[in-house]
Amino acid sequence: MTAPHLPFTMAEYARRMALVEARMETLGLDALYVQDPSNMAWMTGYDGWSFYVHQGVIVIPGEPPLWWGRAMDANGALRTVWMEPERVLGYADDFVQSTEVHPMQDLAAHLRARGVGTGRIGVEMDNYYYSARAHQTMLTELPDATFHDATALVNWLRAVKSGEEITFMRRAARISEKMVDGILERVEPGLPKNELVAQILGDAVRGADGHWGDYAAIVPLLPSGVDASAPHLTWDGRPFETGEATFFELAGCYRRYHTPFCRTVFLGKPPQHLLDAEKALVEGLEDGLQAARAGNTAGDVARALYAALAKGGIQRTGRCGYSIGLSYPPDWGERTMSIRTSDDTILQPGMCFHFMPGLWMDDWGLEITESILIKEDGAAECLCDRPRKMFVKD
Repeated sequence: MTAPHLPFTMAEYARRMALVEARMETLGLDALYVQDPSNMAWMTGYDGWSFYVHQGVIVIPGEPPLWWGRAMDANGALRTVWMEPERVLGYADDFVQSTEVHPMQDLAAHLRARGVGTGRIGVEMDNYYYSARAHQTMLTELPDATFHDATALVNWLRAVKSGEEITFMRRAARISEKMVDGILERVEPGLPKNELVAQILGDAVRGADGHWGDYAAIVPLLPSGVDASAPHLTWDGRPFETGEATFFELAGCYRRYHTPFCRTVFLGKPPQHLLDAEKALVEGLEDGLQAARAGNTAGDVARALYAALAKGGIQRTGRCGYSIGLSYPPDWGERTMSIRTSDDTILQPGMCFHFMPGLWMDDWGLEITESILIKEDGAAECLCDRPRKMFVKD
């Protein structure tokens, strides 16, 4: 008996697991242990706020995956994964946040029982959720195993979205639009920031077009004035002020699929340097969108953007976008491709990116971004549909 409300068809899950097993075969893996909750959800459907404890998915080729985690979360797995109940494994609370025992001891016992305790095992070594102690425990418990760094193995398989996934991305985009529309309607001098954030979060969860909204992997970011020189500040209770620009970085989220969207609002009459930066940034975005097409590279998009910015007198380097899709806190990126000049990844139809060329200068900041879908032919499609500009409320 599978979970009653799976987000995707069984054919979609079968497609995903076939990709995973094919990649494992290429790497010669006897087993794969995946702890990233985004990858867990992508493979099995599991969806719960339990990633603060050790949990994961065990893949052994030729059989359905195993969900493994805290026993009290096993019921959540039974309600959300597509596998049969016997494929759900739970460990006792004695292992939780203990300095004497570790959950990986239980995991290792399951791997030994399934005959792969001496095999070649893939683990996500550079992952938010797989700790140094977890890996050390695995080395101790399975001394005859060979461990392979499988960081981002599943992440890369998620890069090209299926039609079912793109539908979810479009639903998230409608929520992003609703959030931005609400900001433009409500923001004004004197309004405390936390009051506006309460409305933003309400719009995010209420959803759009009849589809509910999920919680995003990152909270709304909305620094103003000099604070906007920093890209990752959240909010406090201070009011919005006349004469300041505020960028709003947020994402609509539907069934864990994110469509980030950023716009900037200036209260009052903007200075010329901001208007000039807006013009260069919009031109750079549009040139980058033309370069964002199947067969080009992620680096081509960055070069097109930076060339336009340079013509406007703005020098920008580094990363200006990243792959997006399904995600959990603390990041809504997929942690694979980046839009930067050093990334030679060939763009393929179905890839989705947050094209994010934020400008963070010494005493001001400006964000105008687009989430994009690489198409079969032509330039990338923008998933959201709102004016590509800095909004002014004078």
